[in-house]
Amino acid sequence: MFTGIIETLGTITDVRREGTNIHFTVESDFAAELKIDQSVAHDGVCLTVVALEGAAGTHVVTAIDETLQKTNLSSWTPGRRVNLERCLAANGRFDGHIVQGHVDLTATCESVEDQNGSWLYRFRHEAGPGRVTVEKGSICINGTSLTCFNSTDDGFSVAIIPYTYEHTTFQDLRPGDRVNLEFDIVGKYVAKLLGK
Repeated sequence: MFTGIIETLGTITDVRREGTNIHFTVESDFAAELKIDQSVAHDGVCLTVVALEGAAGTHVVTAIDETLQKTNLSSWTPGRRVNLERCLAANGRFDGHIVQGHVDLTATCESVEDQNGSWLYRFRHEAGPGRVTVEKGSICINGTSLTCFNSTDDGFSVAIIPYTYEHTTFQDLRPGDRVNLEFDIVGKYVAKLLGK
């Protein structure tokens, strides 16, 4: 489980295809602390560390076809920065919201508005069962726990404070870019129980 509080930014240094899988090499400042078989969220996608190169400060993760179909990982290229978060320790502080690292679908960034002290982002996604946002509810975008507003069946807005902007990939996000979305797990269960 994750919280959506980004620990650090990583950089994709290599992308290697093998059959229907893609292996990503990621450089980060906490690579030396990782272990093989550890779960790390990469832009909100829970991936397992399969190799480490401590001297280079890199780790390798593998995305299978199912993951590639549901996320934006198939578009990742060397040089891309990604939000990273290690799974929550049992005695850790729970600062964000419950994030599983299981992306529901991608959304498109429709607009970015500089509000002279914060940034307003608007996202559009396909409507469907369980794809529920509520005013002032939680949403996970590229692994970042955020509060949404202006919620509709197929879209929502978020406001980004300077700290979040500077310490996540929101500074790289432009209109037209695809992002990974994970809807609030509590909301998904309620929607399923209500048949929505």
